[in-house]
Amino acid sequence: MCGIVGYAGSQNAAEILLDGLKKLEYRGYDSAGIAVMNNKHISVNKVTGRIENLCEITENGRSVIGKIGIGHTRWATHGSPTDINAHPHMSNSGKFAVVHNGIIENYIALKQELINKGFNFESETDTEVIAHLLEMYYTDDIKKAFYKAVSRLEGSYAIGVISTDEPDKIFLARQSSPLILGVGMGENYFASDVTALVAYTKNIIYMDDGEFAELTPDYIKVFDWAGHPVEKPINRITWDIQAAEKGGYDHFMLKEIIEQPAAVRAAICPRIKNEKICFDDSGIDKSTFTGVEKIIITACGSAYYAGCCGKYIIEKLCGIPVETELASELRYRNPIIDENTLLIVLSQSGETADTIAAMRECKNRGAKTLAIVNVVGSTIAKAADYTIYTLAGPEIAVATTKGYTTQLAVLYLFSVYFAKEKMLLNDEEYHRLLTELKDLPKYVEEAIDMNFNISELAKKYCNTNSIFFIGRNTDYAVALEGALKMKEISYIHAEAYAAGELKHGTIALIDENQPVVALCCNEQIIEKTVSNIVEVKARSARVIGVSFKNNEKILTVADDIIFVPRVDGLFAPIVEVVPLQLLAYYIAKEKGCDIDMPKNLAKSVTVE
Repeated sequence: MCGIVGYAGSQNAAEILLDGLKKLEYRGYDSAGIAVMNNKHISVNKVTGRIENLCEITENGRSVIGKIGIGHTRWATHGSPTDINAHPHMSNSGKFAVVHNGIIENYIALKQELINKGFNFESETDTEVIAHLLEMYYTDDIKKAFYKAVSRLEGSYAIGVISTDEPDKIFLARQSSPLILGVGMGENYFASDVTALVAYTKNIIYMDDGEFAELTPDYIKVFDWAGHPVEKPINRITWDIQAAEKGGYDHFMLKEIIEQPAAVRAAICPRIKNEKICFDDSGIDKSTFTGVEKIIITACGSAYYAGCCGKYIIEKLCGIPVETELASELRYRNPIIDENTLLIVLSQSGETADTIAAMRECKNRGAKTLAIVNVVGSTIAKAADYTIYTLAGPEIAVATTKGYTTQLAVLYLFSVYFAKEKMLLNDEEYHRLLTELKDLPKYVEEAIDMNFNISELAKKYCNTNSIFFIGRNTDYAVALEGALKMKEISYIHAEAYAAGELKHGTIALIDENQPVVALCCNEQIIEKTVSNIVEVKARSARVIGVSFKNNEKILTVADDIIFVPRVDGLFAPIVEVVPLQLLAYYIAKEKGCDIDMPKNLAKSVTVE
């Protein structure tokens, strides 16, 4: 949630800050602001609403003079979205300006302490305590004051500070919230996400928890909690700015749906070498599975639903019990986990707060941890024992598409790899599954091409108030994701149900105004799902059937049909989810919704 960006160099800082903030819009926000240093004076501009408003009052940054500055997009947590609550926040003297992502959990106690000492608060935010702590501790050494202020904070934070007493420096700190440094020539940068930096530099440094940094136009220095210098490697970004731009599409979401064949190919094909699955870049080998008696998959949102599919696949191929747990629930109960448990952690951003906390709890109990993430160098990627990157590239739309399908692709690879290591697959079956895996990008592309008419179908269903999604087994797991996509971007109430549970209460809601999307790609139990379709049809529901091409059983019962290419039943989820993404997209477009930035949502959920 939120985004921060900073610049120190020879160019006009405000223009670069605004451009960086635009690149971070997808993370979700409701206000924005910048603070720029000019002749030992800090100029602050803040607005409620879109960054366009900030651009307007600053003439796209041209009216704000200065070569060092910090910027922020805020998603309201403490206090409503107002100009006053927007970042940056200033100390009472005007000496310090602060931007912050995260949550200061002990801010109430700190705020009362500061009020008692005479500090005045203008905002309702937790962040403002940082500015006043800096002023309280400052005598003649800003770095020392910064360390003291940060040492008082409990919670998560990525902090950027500028001060009139050292006008050529930016001070930074990170704890459980992403913070990346960009290395340039005569100019340096920081941001919460690499997409804000890639237009200016491809050389980046990932800060770790508990680290501080000092940034000027000429150097970047990183320190640990004790103030000792830390040598940090410089990483090279492998994609360019075009990957984070729309490229002629109306929305990033549509672009990313269309990119899925290439994304799935990038996730799968480099990891099949000489007719074997290889995870050379992850550290996984035979010893990874030694003693593993149980697997737990944990995640939030769409990543959790990818894990629900993974459960069916791993259990079928590997014969080992798999539990799926919402990370926000797992972290607060007393899970039965020990050194014989393998925890699989799914996250697109690698910064999901609940997922990080759940992973740490399980590691403390002895579990081995495998992360499946997209963002290189993210907190989850670094904390896990093993990490497999999905290699999806930048995903800008808040509602994930290629992030989800590449997670599925990696779960498929992992399942086949694990089954082979357990000697549960003979050579013939192993090579058959490898062939299917290598063909998945082609099948995903066919799923897109076969459904060119979904925009017309969307017109038929866009005015409904509620949509149900039903399925069994892996179809049910996909129904969960299909319903989430619908509610996320179209704001239509959508729920997924295991089809066999309809008669246990839900069927009372079925009438002629209730569309039902029925997923029928699990052929072993398709007759059962068809029976459920007949049940809802008997109550006048309109049914959209999703099944393999030329499936005559579905033709006889559904009102509208969405076909997907025929694949091995294990891999059906990755093709049947694609038209559900398209259906949600086109319904949202018909309704005029803000598809890439749906209300109240954020791309990277870094707070509880």
